[in-house]
Amino acid sequence: MKIGCPKEIKPQEFRVGMTPDAVREAVSHGHAVVVETNAGAGAGFADADYIAAGATMLGTAEEVFAEAEMIVKVKEPQAVERKRLREGQLLFTYLHLAPDPDQTHDLLDSGVTAIAYETVTDDRGGLPLLAPMSEVAGRLAPQVGAWTLQKANGGRGVLLGGVPGVSPAKVLVIGGGVVGTHAARVAAGMGADVTVIDRSVNRLRYLDDVFGGQFKNAYASAGNTIALAREADMIIGAVLIPGAAAPKLISRAQLSELKPGAALVDVAIDQGGCFETSRATTHQDPIYEVDGIMHYCVANMPGAVARTSTQALGNATMPFMLALANKGWKRACAEDKHLLNGLNTHKGKLTYAAVGAALGLPSIPAASALDL
Repeated sequence: MKIGCPKEIKPQEFRVGMTPDAVREAVSHGHAVVVETNAGAGAGFADADYIAAGATMLGTAEEVFAEAEMIVKVKEPQAVERKRLREGQLLFTYLHLAPDPDQTHDLLDSGVTAIAYETVTDDRGGLPLLAPMSEVAGRLAPQVGAWTLQKANGGRGVLLGGVPGVSPAKVLVIGGGVVGTHAARVAAGMGADVTVIDRSVNRLRYLDDVFGGQFKNAYASAGNTIALAREADMIIGAVLIPGAAAPKLISRAQLSELKPGAALVDVAIDQGGCFETSRATTHQDPIYEVDGIMHYCVANMPGAVARTSTQALGNATMPFMLALANKGWKRACAEDKHLLNGLNTHKGKLTYAAVGAALGLPSIPAASALDL
């Protein structure tokens, strides 16, 4: 198979879909890899690294899209990239379709076969291709939240860890999954007073058993959520419904109940955000204020640490990328139900029910696409 890796063009996105190690693995399995010139520069990978691994460098994204049978990216294809996709081509990347009707319609119109990293599953009920970026975003969240809390940035002027004689900041983490757990660990490590809330009692039990000495936990009832939010200096939104739009857990009306200058860090923004007032921002212009509350809603947080993120993502995606290339997507998905769960579109059909429910579009079971 000819695999293509274009340079990411989303604003302030420095990650790259394939590392030189991934290229070397693909080439060793008999595949050809074409990479756009300077695709890896933002993550510290030079064109010479790709050439040494066996890739052919192409000068433009148009050439990569035209030549490749499978496109491997990081972020969802932007409008200009979607015009280059075609039926019979395989797209393997993050998609986050539920809050993005324009992208969804463009992918359906193109006929491309699109497999989304964020909906591939594993035997434990996890999301193995989302997990590494969730780990990165979770660990970044307290760091960027602490910056947002600084007075010069519009925040409360509170130091996360406090100092002797002054209480630390209170941090509320909504969601006790991968993002929330990593966010809570780092925030607690910075000295903050941290509470994690979740609706799964089993998850809360796990967090208490493993991290009980580091941070507190509570059940995420509506009343408990707003009561804890009123006391918080920072609120980290870390909820996830796989493939679906994130639920809105704090409304605009409730912002008036929060501490003036509190920081909301919405890690769920890729799925539409879990605060009613959230809207996607960029690393270049990351924060904004609504009713006295500061919002940090960067949609590609891991891009800030592009080299770490690219390496972590590459480790996770490589086995799936090789399976798709070695077997072809139909056989690979037929033999691996978890990879099949990643299928979102094929030949103009939507194959992920949660996206259809979010956007009011008809969908078909992913398995039925194997016969199309």
